[in-house]
Amino acid sequence: MGLLSLAIWLPIAFGVLLLTLGRESQARAVRWVALIGALASFLVTLPLWAGFDNGTAAMQFVEQTVWMARFNVNYQVGVDGISLWFVLLTAFMTVIVVIAGWEVITERVNQYMGAFLILSGLMIGVFSALDGLLFYVFFEATLIPMYLIIGIWGGPNKIYAAFKFFLYTLLGSLLLLVALIYLYLASGGSFDIATWHQLPLTGTAQTLIFFAFFAAFAVKVPMWPVHTWLPDVHVEAPTGGSAVLAAIMLKLGAYGFLRFSLPIAPDAAHEWAWLMITLSLIAVIYVGLVALVQQDMKKLVAYSSVAHMGFVTLGFFLFNDLGVSGGLVQMIAHGFVSGAMFLCIGVLYDRMHSREIADYGGVINTMPKFTAFALLFAMANCGLPATAGFVGEWMVILGAVKANFWVGLLAATALIFGAAYTLWMFKRVYLGPVANDHVKELTDINGREFLMLTVLALAVLWMGVDPKPFTDVMNASVAELLKHVAVSKLPVPGIGISN
Repeated sequence: MGLLSLAIWLPIAFGVLLLTLGRESQARAVRWVALIGALASFLVTLPLWAGFDNGTAAMQFVEQTVWMARFNVNYQVGVDGISLWFVLLTAFMTVIVVIAGWEVITERVNQYMGAFLILSGLMIGVFSALDGLLFYVFFEATLIPMYLIIGIWGGPNKIYAAFKFFLYTLLGSLLLLVALIYLYLASGGSFDIATWHQLPLTGTAQTLIFFAFFAAFAVKVPMWPVHTWLPDVHVEAPTGGSAVLAAIMLKLGAYGFLRFSLPIAPDAAHEWAWLMITLSLIAVIYVGLVALVQQDMKKLVAYSSVAHMGFVTLGFFLFNDLGVSGGLVQMIAHGFVSGAMFLCIGVLYDRMHSREIADYGGVINTMPKFTAFALLFAMANCGLPATAGFVGEWMVILGAVKANFWVGLLAATALIFGAAYTLWMFKRVYLGPVANDHVKELTDINGREFLMLTVLALAVLWMGVDPKPFTDVMNASVAELLKHVAVSKLPVPGIGISN
C-alpha cells in the first residue's frame, strides 16, 4: 500500500476500530486511540509534502489497481499541486478536532471520534481520486458521517439541520452522477478523469455538463443562493462538526470546480464565467451584509464563510494565475481561520451554553489568554496583513483588477464588510466591562485548549508571514490548468478561445 492509500485508509481503519470500543467505561482509551490514529494519519501525509516535486504539474504518488474490470473502474489515486495541500489540511484539522472534543464529548465518545476519523479518510479520498466513479463514491460517502455527527451530537433542531444538509447535497449530487455517466459513455467506457480532460465536447454538451457539475459543487461550496443550508447546519452542529465543515467539507465543492468543471467543459466555463462571477460577488457583498446583523455567533461566522468562499469561486472564474492561485490560498487560509473561529465559539459555548452575542461582554476581563487568541483569529478573518486571511483575498482582488477593474473594486468592498461584522462581534463579546455574573464566573482556557489554539495560531501566522511554500506547491499545476482551459474543446478544428 502506497503513502496516499495509507493516508486515506489509516484514519478509516482507526475509525472502524473505535466503533468496536462501545462501552462508556472505555471512553478514556477511546480518546487516546482516536488521538493516536489522527496523529499517525497526519504523520503519513508529511512525506507526501516532503517528497512532492514542485516543478511539475503531473500527478504524483499515483497508485492504480483494477476495481471493477467489467466497467473499467479503477482504484486510482494521486495528488498534484492543487490537491496536496487539502490532503494535509484534512489530516491536520482531524488532529485538532479530536483534541477539541477530548473533554466536551461525554456520550458515545467512540462513535463521535470514529465518525471524524472515517470522515477524514473519505475526504482525503475525494482530494486524491483520479477515477470519476471513485471520486463520486468518496464524495457521497462523506455525507454519512457528517449527517450522523450533526444528527446525534447536534443542538435542539439537529434532525432538521441534518436532513436539510443531506437533502441539499444529495440532490445536487444526482446531477453529478448523470454527468459522470455521460462522460463515461462519451469517452468510450472510461472513468479516468485525465481522459475526460481531453474529450472533445459540443457546446450544448459542455453547457449541460457544466450546470450538472454546478448543481453538485455550488451547493457544497456553498454559493449564493444555494447557501441557505449552511447557517442552519452550523448552528445545530457540534463544535467539531462546524470546524470540519467550514475548514474542509466546503472545499470539496470548490475543488470539484477545478478538477471537473473548468478542465472538462472549458468553453462553457468561459461562456458562463459572468454568471459565476456575479454569484460570487453577491456572496461576497450581500452575504457579508447579512452577517453584519446576526445575533448568534455561529450564524455570523457561517455567513462569513459563505462570503469568504465567494472569493474562492470569484478567483477561479477570472481565468488568470493570481485569481486561481489566490482562490486556492484562500481555501487553505479559510480552513485555518474559520476552523479556529468555530473552535473559539465552542470554548465559550462549553462554559456559558449560549452563542447569543447579547449574553456576553467583557470576556477579556475573565479570559485574557483566550481573548488574545480570539483577537488574532478575528484579525485574520478581517484579512489583516501578516495573517493567513490576507494573502488569498489580496491575490484574488489583484486578479480581479487584472481582469476587470470594477469587479476588483466590488470584491475589495468585502474587506470592509469582513472587518465590520468581525470587529463588531469582537467588541460586543470580548471588550468593555463584565456584562453579567455568568461572564464574571468564566475561567480562562486550560492546557488542552491552549495547545489547540496555539497550533492554529502558528498556522495562521506562518501562512500570513511566509506564504511562498504554499504557492510554490501549486504554481505549476495552476499554470497547466490555465493553459488547458484556454484551449477550446469544441469538436471543430481551428476554433480556440482566449482569456
